[in-house]
Amino acid sequence: MNVSGWQVLLLGAVIGLSGCQRSRETRPAKAVPLRSDGVLDLRLMSFNVRYENVEDRGQRAWCERVSGIVRMIRQQRPDCIGVQEALHGQAADLWSSLPDYEFFGVGRNDGRRDGEYSGIFFQHDRFQRDQEDSGTFWLSDHPTVPGSKTWGNEIPRVAAWVRLIDRSTGRGFYLFNTHWDHRNQESRERAAKLIAMQIDRRRHLDEPVALVGDFNSVESNPAMKYLTGRVTSLVGAQEVWKNGLVDAYKIHHAGEKNRRTLHFWKGNRDGTVKVDHILVSHGATVESAEILSENKPMVSDHFPVTARVLFAQGRVRPVN
Repeated sequence: MNVSGWQVLLLGAVIGLSGCQRSRETRPAKAVPLRSDGVLDLRLMSFNVRYENVEDRGQRAWCERVSGIVRMIRQQRPDCIGVQEALHGQAADLWSSLPDYEFFGVGRNDGRRDGEYSGIFFQHDRFQRDQEDSGTFWLSDHPTVPGSKTWGNEIPRVAAWVRLIDRSTGRGFYLFNTHWDHRNQESRERAAKLIAMQIDRRRHLDEPVALVGDFNSVESNPAMKYLTGRVTSLVGAQEVWKNGLVDAYKIHHAGEKNRRTLHFWKGNRDGTVKVDHILVSHGATVESAEILSENKPMVSDHFPVTARVLFAQGRVRPVN
């Protein structure tokens, strides 16, 4: 379900976006040291950056927030980032300010530049993107049709994926990034099933997967329970996904009561409204998983989430 031709936008070369825009040219990757143990060591981030809203003024305005977001990313140095809600100019601003990263994504309204992106940044020197195995699909009955929405959601919802080759090990893995509907539960449940189906259909079934995003669902939501392989009643049927993923945050913080990520500009973690998640294939060693909630002033109405995961050598064995 790949929308080809214009999936990767050369955002840095676009003229007339915001002031921090600068042009950049594709450069050759630097050599990276090889890992003798073959372990795939990934630092992942999911970050809803809050769309550029004209009603957001003062410290909430994008021009005031973007430097803080860039600073946070530079401090954390994630290998891969799934961003949600970024409009074209915002994605351009981030990409032009993060020269170590490449970007992949399209606008959800037209499959080009219109609408929010669920885009993926990845470190250029560390990874090579498999251009034949990357794409965007719409969370609808017509996943290859840009802008389609058939499950009760009023706005289009998408998921993007890339297959990346780790230059330090030669191993490949898949990163999916999504942003689910905030109102319609049926849409969320059907999105879970479609994403699971796409993961099960990936070309290299022996390679691990990470799924990140703003799911607009807490851990107990049936759609999230489905993605983590727990039996649930989903869209009227009792189902279980046999290749369910692991919630990275839950590994280290199962008993944490204050786990809020959607804070509505209040800047606190009180409560359990954790809707931003990082899920990974079984067999991963989750070294750490955190909610980044210390930044002041607030750079978004969501806290980003991070995880460091290790995949030892060996194949992922999907259940047929």
